[in-house]
Amino acid sequence: MADIAPNSELAVQRSGSLKGAVALVTGSGRGLGHTIAEKLVSLGADVAVHDIDEDAPAQYGEGPNLTAVAAALGCGGTRTIGVTGDVTDEEAVANIVRQVESRLGQVSILVNCAGGDIGAAGTKPNPNGAVDISMADAMAVFKRNFISTMLMCRAVAPGMAARNKGAIVNFGSLNGHQAVSPEVIYGCAKAAIVHYTRCLALEMRPAGVRVNVVSPGPAKTARFLATRTTDPKMMEEGPSLDRYAVPGEIADAVAFLASDQSRFISGQVLRVDGGIGLYAA
Repeated sequence: MADIAPNSELAVQRSGSLKGAVALVTGSGRGLGHTIAEKLVSLGADVAVHDIDEDAPAQYGEGPNLTAVAAALGCGGTRTIGVTGDVTDEEAVANIVRQVESRLGQVSILVNCAGGDIGAAGTKPNPNGAVDISMADAMAVFKRNFISTMLMCRAVAPGMAARNKGAIVNFGSLNGHQAVSPEVIYGCAKAAIVHYTRCLALEMRPAGVRVNVVSPGPAKTARFLATRTTDPKMMEEGPSLDRYAVPGEIADAVAFLASDQSRFISGQVLRVDGGIGLYAA
């Protein structure tokens, strides 16, 4: 039987290294975003750490300020900077991108992690159902999640397309795949992000820019622990998947979608929820 020559493409081991990449992670002064920024730095990326203002990391005791958080992330020759701004404001978004590109270079990885079920007063809406939520809260939640994602993609994706290179990871949620109450508008905003991602992936496909969604289940962030009544059994880490996620498990999924290990994956949703949404659409 004749020898079959190995396929050189299949023989290449993709490393997942992000050396040389410039990543902008929104909402990364704290919570999941901060863990994601840590992961990308560990893989060699230069990272812009973003939050709405300089003091945001101190809200739940995750750092004294954004400058200190960004500085602490730098390691092994990577560069990290802090940038602030309201990602629901188009002018502020443009300014964020200008700062990143002038200080680090052109953005090759965009992670839209900023969001949350936060209403007009800066707290969870109450009431928070399908018909009783106030319009002020509904608009605030939708802007904080969907509009912010759209504005960041609008600001960054065209440059990626012009360079024929880039990866965008948007954030969905388990709530965006199944019926929920409360947090209805939050779920609707996350569902909108999923569909927007598919549409943007279609537009970016000829340019080779990949656009995907990570949809996490509940994760043990400082804000989650401070604002929710938690189930002690779900806090325990072990062989069972019937538990809350560790933030690093979400970050691993983002790193995969940002790296060359997923170079032929676009327009997809990766649910990182331990199977809790196994039958969700």
